[in-house]
Amino acid sequence: MNYVIDQGWAFYWGTSMWTAAQISEACEIADRLGLVRPIVEQPIYSVLDRNKVEFEYVDLYKKYKLGLTTWSPLAYGALTGKYSGGTPEGSRMENPMYKAISPEFAARVEKADKLKPVAQKLGISLAELALAWCVSNENVSTVMIGAKTPAQLEQNLKALEAVEKITPEVKAEIDALIPFVPEPPKPDALTLLRSQHL
Repeated sequence: MNYVIDQGWAFYWGTSMWTAAQISEACEIADRLGLVRPIVEQPIYSVLDRNKVEFEYVDLYKKYKLGLTTWSPLAYGALTGKYSGGTPEGSRMENPMYKAISPEFAARVEKADKLKPVAQKLGISLAELALAWCVSNENVSTVMIGAKTPAQLEQNLKALEAVEKITPEVKAEIDALIPFVPEPPKPDALTLLRSQHL
């Protein structure tokens, strides 16, 4: 990566869906060899996907000043509210590929629906609540969003106005409805593939 940085093709580099151990190893090797260490990790993060950000990476934020560019804050759409009544026509979950990567999607929608009263009480949509909740985490540098329509983009950006509503009390209410139970890291297919080639 230093070659790419030295050529001016990039200013910094980061990782995506690496384990905490892999990030630590990369930082230690970079420090030992006088190279630029990764400054950002790109993990999945939402109210329904919290383990990496809130458990696995906790020691990395201060030790390496690691930033986060998180993705899927709406949990593949489960946190939008549009799947509450089933799968809408033309939605991504009609696509067999998405069904394969999220087989427990219906259960995730059921969990997400528990948050609707919280969103209503705050006067925002479920999607705005989910996005604002992600942005409110002090360790999150950036929340990547995706939108198929200008209206979706506008709604996603509107969540920035709701961040101040995500108080410690609101977070506690969310935690009571969807408890976070830390789990030891599980290697996924990409982690296993990387470990064979690095």
